[in-house]
Amino acid sequence: MTTVRDATWAVLREYGMRRIFANPGSTEVAFLADLPDDLEFVLALHEGSVVGLATGHAIATGAPAFVNLHTTAGLGNAVGALATARVNRAPLVVVVGQQDRRHLALEPFLAGQLDRLAGPYPVWVDQPVLAQDVPAAVRRAWHEAGQHRGPALVVVPMDDWYADLDSSLGLAAPTVVRRSGSAPGPAADEVARLLADASAPVLVVGAGADDRASWDALVELADRLDAPVWQEAFGARAGFPQDHPRFAGHLPAGRSRLRTVLTGHDVAVVVGTGAFRQYPYEPGPLVPAGMRVAVVSDDPAELHHSSADLAVLADPATFCAAVARLLPDRPVVPASARPGGGDLLDAPDDGEPLRAGHVFAALAARLPSDVVLVEETPSTRPQLHRMLPARQPRGFVSAAMGGLGFGLPAAAGLRLGDPSRPVVAVLGDGSSLYAIQGLWSAARYGCGVLYVILSNGRYAIMDRLAEKHGGKPPWPAFDEIDVAGLARSLGCPARRITAYADLLAVLDEVVPTLADRTEPLLLDVQVATEPHFEP
Repeated sequence: MTTVRDATWAVLREYGMRRIFANPGSTEVAFLADLPDDLEFVLALHEGSVVGLATGHAIATGAPAFVNLHTTAGLGNAVGALATARVNRAPLVVVVGQQDRRHLALEPFLAGQLDRLAGPYPVWVDQPVLAQDVPAAVRRAWHEAGQHRGPALVVVPMDDWYADLDSSLGLAAPTVVRRSGSAPGPAADEVARLLADASAPVLVVGAGADDRASWDALVELADRLDAPVWQEAFGARAGFPQDHPRFAGHLPAGRSRLRTVLTGHDVAVVVGTGAFRQYPYEPGPLVPAGMRVAVVSDDPAELHHSSADLAVLADPATFCAAVARLLPDRPVVPASARPGGGDLLDAPDDGEPLRAGHVFAALAARLPSDVVLVEETPSTRPQLHRMLPARQPRGFVSAAMGGLGFGLPAAAGLRLGDPSRPVVAVLGDGSSLYAIQGLWSAARYGCGVLYVILSNGRYAIMDRLAEKHGGKPPWPAFDEIDVAGLARSLGCPARRITAYADLLAVLDEVVPTLADRTEPLLLDVQVATEPHFEP
């Protein structure tokens, strides 16, 4: 264990910010008292001069300078100079003191509304949610200031500095960020060396790699490395062909299972997403001890919040193709055949209710490889992933933020934007009701989407989560709602399906026509509630 203050001082040393430009205030004393001898305090008598000194220093060195300002008064005095620094393209890391976090809600003396006080002039502003996030925020501010050439602000409550920090957990910001530009250059050499020295590398892909060029480059890279490829948890799109022998599956969303999956690998290269997306909070480090992580994305935000040794801002396809070419020749080990159609269920017996797995198996046996599958079925999503892999780019689309109501209208928009590809939307009935009116537009504008609604008359995932927390859900079921009837009232043809034979018959009738359909069709499939859910 260390303190937030000690860890932040370590970040300053790591990035060469050994001069602290400041005019001291009471909300900063906890940070500045007993300053180590290797960090130099540079005093100016007004905050405008503080920022002016730091701006000149940043211009002279070409590297971000560190500024410490005193809450509202100090930041307010400095705004004009911060505006000058922005226009002068001078990178600054600016830490602004704030009142004690423990009574900020009471707006005590010297508390400030600091996040917007400097207006649009900072290139990035953050007040970390937890004291333990402060060192990572300062590290990210260094990257943001350097990339965007201006002041990056971090607001730190005065009691944060003495909070304990588990240094073994790493920081939620990369150690090094490289910008490769249009030509991969030295950054590709660096990642290639990292992979060449690895004994058991692994690739992790995300939505930012969902295009043909990226898929081809990643297949070549995986083959050269003889490496498995995992999809990020809760990915909104597929970053690798999921029917490929090297595709290992979807990463678990919790730290403990993530560490288990990655155990045995010494290097992970994450492409087209951040490292690593999760859902339930769990204590402990993200990855196994000793694993080195590199992230490649064309989205700087994904890089800056990644816990990684190296982050590269680059086009994934161009960069990964270059890295593959740089790897030393080695025998390519043929990938073993990937078992397909996991979790296949036998046909239900007479009188046995349909389950989501029956529907997925029926779709898997019939959908063409170029289908665009739109998903919004939270309680059965892992099962859908295993049984309906994305086989072409843009073969899987889901909501990146996890909120309901995206899938139904998005499916219509996907078909409207590219009528050459069939579109099938698999939605829960609860999900569909968030945007059921979108069926009117699908019908009105000739979007020939097949909507498969898994109807169980409840928010099944919420029921399972409530049970997991040991409580009884207070919300009622809504099984009296007639989704097919709602669809017909909005001009969308619909059929209610209660029997397996009827499901197969309608899919055999409709699926062959998907490419040419101009009329949507909704299948209101009555399914049993799944007993378990594992994110």
